[in-house]
Amino acid sequence: MSAPTVLVADDHAAIRTGLRIMLEAHGAVVVGEAADGDAAVQNATALRPDVVLMDLRMPGRDGISATREIVERGVSDVLVLTSFDEDELVFGAIRAGAAGFLLKTVDAPALAAAVRSVAAGEGALDPRVTRRALAAVAQSSPEPASDPTELPRQPDLTAREQEVLDGILQGWSNAQLAQRLHISVPTVKTHVSNVLTKLGARSRSHAAALVRRRGV
Repeated sequence: MSAPTVLVADDHAAIRTGLRIMLEAHGAVVVGEAADGDAAVQNATALRPDVVLMDLRMPGRDGISATREIVERGVSDVLVLTSFDEDELVFGAIRAGAAGFLLKTVDAPALAAAVRSVAAGEGALDPRVTRRALAAVAQSSPEPASDPTELPRQPDLTAREQEVLDGILQGWSNAQLAQRLHISVPTVKTHVSNVLTKLGARSRSHAAALVRRRGV
């Protein structure tokens, strides 16, 4: 995989500089910065990085609102990086379509690994908030079928898109989908994008929740 491109959004210049140094020392390419939510949306739209590393509490437009617009526009995946782990912020970011949530106490190797995971179409969640996030999902969603193939077929999807959706429900990454379906990763990304659009989903996790909620 080529080096992931990153936009760093944080209202503190010193933090942006530190994150740039950390990421570039571990193989990422920082293509831009933003000091508030509006700038994050504008710069992400213009630069289309693989990942926007998003702070949540910034003056003016907050990171959750910016995350939602970036995801809805389909320009980048968003990895939240914040000093706060309040449930409201965690769940707000996930509902907005963020692909990952980390605290700023994360070390450089773990941060770089999370960026690579999100850029590859996977997710990243800080272990300190994983249990609470899973509990919230369990409370808000019906019990899923034990076998994803037991869920109803989605009538608006092509046969290939349904195969991709089945893989998403099983937690497969883009690379795993490509290997199992014998297609390229760019083709997988196209199918994933089509699936999300047809389901009205903001992210892979949102798509899975929608299918299970409608189908079980």
